[in-house]
Amino acid sequence: MEELARGFVQAFNLIFSFEPALYEIIWLSLRVTGLALAISVIVGVPIGAALGLSRLRLRGLITALLYTGMGLPPVVVGLFVYLFLSRSGPLGGLGWLFTPSAMVVAQVIIAFPLVAGLTMTTVQGIDPALRLQVRSLGATPWQEIWAVLREARIGVIAAIVAAFGGIISEVGAVMLVGGNIEGKTRVLTTAIVLNTRTGSFDLALALGVILLSLAFLANVAMLQLQRRAGD
Repeated sequence: MEELARGFVQAFNLIFSFEPALYEIIWLSLRVTGLALAISVIVGVPIGAALGLSRLRLRGLITALLYTGMGLPPVVVGLFVYLFLSRSGPLGGLGWLFTPSAMVVAQVIIAFPLVAGLTMTTVQGIDPALRLQVRSLGATPWQEIWAVLREARIGVIAAIVAAFGGIISEVGAVMLVGGNIEGKTRVLTTAIVLNTRTGSFDLALALGVILLSLAFLANVAMLQLQRRAGD
């Protein structure tokens, strides 16, 4: 308990010390996670909605793949991204390994199945009569998808919240593909691992408190958005 209390005190002191290195780590954490989440939402929500509305024969296979992706171990994702982006890999020419770009790719692969899969499930739960009504008014397929998504917006926001929670606290994949390089790819989760390994438990706890606080504030904001969407 004493170590935990010291962690809270040190977290408070760190935040208000305005240490440039700390704020650089926080900013990189938010930038990588935010960009990965945005890409996953932009791609995953339309695909999830389309799958939820489609009657394709392969939908069962695609659904199984999405559900499998929702349970992928992050460290395995990191390993595959590492192999693809390494010098001998097919995408090695991009030069993304051990950069924030590689970290974003890994987090997108983790978040996309969550966004698409949960959106698909939510859309499937919408009353089919809505689709018939919209279609009778002459809506295009994309307008039909948009109408269904508006009806399913609370569930879609929940999918985004789940994806955010899955990547903001992720460490295995970003450690592998980012390398935890100080001033370049070090984020809150990898900094916590580093300080724990070196025995700096107070600092690790302080960074953990900061990470939990950021996740809490982000989730509160999303839940407020979800509440407004339900009004």
